[in-house]
Amino acid sequence: MNIAIVKYNAGNIYSVDHALRRLGINAVVTADKEILAKADKVIFPGVGEAATTMQHLKTNGLDKLIVDLKQPVLGICLGMQLMCSHSEEGNADCLNIFPTEVKLFHPEKHEDKVPHMGWNTICDVKGDLYNGFTKEEFVYFVHSFYVPFNEFTIATTDYIHPFSASLQKDNFYATQFHPEKSGKVGERILENFINLPL
Repeated sequence: MNIAIVKYNAGNIYSVDHALRRLGINAVVTADKEILAKADKVIFPGVGEAATTMQHLKTNGLDKLIVDLKQPVLGICLGMQLMCSHSEEGNADCLNIFPTEVKLFHPEKHEDKVPHMGWNTICDVKGDLYNGFTKEEFVYFVHSFYVPFNEFTIATTDYIHPFSASLQKDNFYATQFHPEKSGKVGERILENFINLPL
């Protein structure tokens, strides 16, 4: 199995690589478009700011490459947000794989903190990414922006209000949370992604 991690100015690339190594997967971390295009599976991680990161992707031609990938692709955190059409973070036009907006959390009560940081449950899971899930599970989040519930939502979380914890459209999968930081639950999600049919 040939797994490639998109290398760009993101903050969690090597934690994803380490999580895969714990599963016995030696991924290649690369910005080489040919290697990414030929990989069996591609992981598009992300920690950073949307507008700056989109500019980096465009400068390096990775924006068009990601959209054109035909194999299973997993976006994580900012990676998921960049797969959407537009982000309020930096008023950024994104990859438009998922035709939905990314919005800023607005606290509604005194105890509402932004960013949403720490462990929270995912529920209403569906699809191959969540094979074997039979109950709500805790996963790890760090984000100030969210994707509203939409037709591509395959898992939800409630913080301030319900939002999309995970998305899927065709060969594109995404999680707002960090599976690489979510213990055994996150490992199961990464394994399910790795085991997706080609």
